[in-house]
Amino acid sequence: MTRDTSGQDRPTLWARCGAICRVILRLGAILLFAYALHLLMGWVTGLELLEDDRLRIGMLVAFLVAYALLIAVPFVPGVEIGLSLMMMEGPWIAPLIYSSTVAGLVLAYAGGEWVPYARLHRIFEDLRLMKACRLLETVEPLSRTARLDALRARSPAWLRPLATRYRYVLLAILVNLPGNVVLGGGGGILFTAGLSRLFLPVQTIMTLLLAVAPVPLAVWLFDIDLGAFLG
Repeated sequence: MTRDTSGQDRPTLWARCGAICRVILRLGAILLFAYALHLLMGWVTGLELLEDDRLRIGMLVAFLVAYALLIAVPFVPGVEIGLSLMMMEGPWIAPLIYSSTVAGLVLAYAGGEWVPYARLHRIFEDLRLMKACRLLETVEPLSRTARLDALRARSPAWLRPLATRYRYVLLAILVNLPGNVVLGGGGGILFTAGLSRLFLPVQTIMTLLLAVAPVPLAVWLFDIDLGAFLG
């Protein structure tokens, strides 16, 4: 006698289709946002042609907000957009780029810090990241101290002081590391930092305020030509 398993297979098939659709919708939303930012950036580059100062300021604020949101998205090299804008506009824009960059990174950290583990677990299931699901299940019940102990035990000996005692220094290094997009970019790094629950909010914000400052501060105070410096 054979068992009819079609009733069991059908929900699994529908669940997979639903997961694929959710992933496609998320990717589509990211691509749509990136395209909208591309159009907005084109408008901003032509702001000198606008006679209405209020429109110019409004467009610039809209771009900076969009830039901050883009910075918060993992695996998006949004910092390059900020550097490009400083190259085009000069020193006056540097403080605004600095503020937007910090705001975007703080937003990414807040997303990781306050996202419910159950919701993130569902997203990982949709993406078939089962190892990540198991890691969440292991980490969720641990206290901050227990997580630090686990991180210390799994880290190479040479990395343990940076990964645990001096983890805020490590965070600053990773944010400024060239090519950090392979690690998730600034948004991905800060999202992971928040998700780990190992980084306290005030200390994290102070770290970002210092870590992001060097380039915008140099451009603003010393009128550095990034175009000549970078290439």
